[in-house]
Amino acid sequence: MPLMKTSNPALGSKTFENLPGAGYGGMIDAAERMSLSGTVHKTGILLVCAMATAAWVWHMFVQSRDMTEVGPWLMLGAFGGFVMAMVTVFKKEWSPVTAPLYALLEGLVLGGLSAVFDFRYPGIAFQAVGLTFGTLFVMLLAYSSGMIKVTQKFRLGVIAATGGIMLFYLAQMILGFFHVQFLAVNGSGPLSIGISLFVVAIAALNLVLDFDFIEQGVAYGAPKYMEWYGAFGIMVTLVWLYLEILRLLAKTRSRN
Repeated sequence: MPLMKTSNPALGSKTFENLPGAGYGGMIDAAERMSLSGTVHKTGILLVCAMATAAWVWHMFVQSRDMTEVGPWLMLGAFGGFVMAMVTVFKKEWSPVTAPLYALLEGLVLGGLSAVFDFRYPGIAFQAVGLTFGTLFVMLLAYSSGMIKVTQKFRLGVIAATGGIMLFYLAQMILGFFHVQFLAVNGSGPLSIGISLFVVAIAALNLVLDFDFIEQGVAYGAPKYMEWYGAFGIMVTLVWLYLEILRLLAKTRSRN
């Protein structure tokens, strides 16, 4: 049975290939193989790591109300998180160390951005957290119950949509250096909110692909450390989903 593709860059089609002893009927002892329960446990640890540093930066901003206090930590989290993500992708066997470091660094970003948004729109961060976890559990339930089936067409559609979104964000960033703004997309009008809803939906569907791919990895007999890598892949999607939900809520609140 071939491994399935996912649009999550951390869980690509070759993620479980060429791993020592892996493969259907591989030679790795059962206790040393990747398991669903182990991946869930590791995902929980990464979430706690991210929440811990996010709460620390949040508290720092609440005490000072000064963006310059949290700005350096936010930048450290953004660049450090990107570096740790790249290291984890290319050195999967290091994921028991690099995945928690990635979560801690991303927590700095999430805590800083959430505090700033919540200062402007009180309560928005807690709403975003609730909607993110609610979406996670709904997607997990839909996948585990078979309500959403990961067919080839479904997979290709989500991958194509995700790729298009990432290319658009990249174009926005590049054009931003030339002071070209997409006001209709980044404002609070109906078109902008509709686009944000679409992006949130695609981010949520990526969770389904991640669940499916991790299940394939378990069936493939991947090494135990791949539980950390699978948890890292889920974290990548959750960070994206949370930020998109936070952005969507900010747009709707700014209309009031």
